[in-house]
Amino acid sequence: MSSCSSYSSSGSACCSPPASSSVSQLFNTLDSAAEFMMVHRDFHTAFDTCSRGLESLASTDVDDNRCGELKAAFCILGVQALAELNQWRDVFPWVLQQYEHQENIPAKIMQMCILLYSKVGKPAEVQEATRVWLRSSSDCKAPGLRFVAELYLLHVLVPLGHFEEARELVLGETGRAAFTEDQRRSALDVVEEQARQREDSSLNPRTSADSEPAGCPASIQGAVIHKLQAMLRCLYRRCLTTGSGSFPLRRVFLAAVLLYMLFLKMDPAHPSSFMWISKLLELIKQTWRAMFAPYYQALT
Repeated sequence: MSSCSSYSSSGSACCSPPASSSVSQLFNTLDSAAEFMMVHRDFHTAFDTCSRGLESLASTDVDDNRCGELKAAFCILGVQALAELNQWRDVFPWVLQQYEHQENIPAKIMQMCILLYSKVGKPAEVQEATRVWLRSSSDCKAPGLRFVAELYLLHVLVPLGHFEEARELVLGETGRAAFTEDQRRSALDVVEEQARQREDSSLNPRTSADSEPAGCPASIQGAVIHKLQAMLRCLYRRCLTTGSGSFPLRRVFLAAVLLYMLFLKMDPAHPSSFMWISKLLELIKQTWRAMFAPYYQALT
């Protein structure tokens, strides 16, 4: 496949009108791929159309500028189609197949790859390729260098915890070529803050696995059971002071159980309710024994 040396980040929209029928056909193919992608949402056909367009472009005599624009436009649509098909693992190998070397990949496509692999939680997949791209591009200050360096810093190095490399990026030749002095200071502040937070979290590990946080079901359950215990203790004292004859004990207990089930919206058939119900029954048994055990033992 022929190597195209330049690229316009604005894509096919700003390309000048084609001068030959072959180039016109390539633009028609690009329009068809975009239509399959955006209108029909047929991502398989869109990707296949991009692949055919790239094959045709490789065998067509097109000037370098227009070749770079068309090639990048086909690749951008192809990357989007693969991402929609959840074939993100194939994205960078496919891009590299088109450009043969990492340093030849346009900045816009590098940005897309960094964001895509970061979104799927695999930033390390593009770490080495982006590092190579930045080292080669910082010498000639390629267009888009700052954006690639910024995304590499924020979406690859920092999430992976490679803070030393992040500092070297900002303070080294790449940082001097990509960022202004103010931007470098801001980038260093971000790196140091993230490193400090990572260190604090490692020194003070959370114990959420051993203890339930406030607001979780177990905490709510404990609070409700505690309130129910207090209510039943109050009921027990009321029974002692008023006597069983003047106080509708069974109705009060029934009302307490119904309120408990109603407010907690428990499903007795659901497995998560078994422990709650068993605790409730045990609590009622304890209260019953405390109130009536002497009479029951006397009868036996």
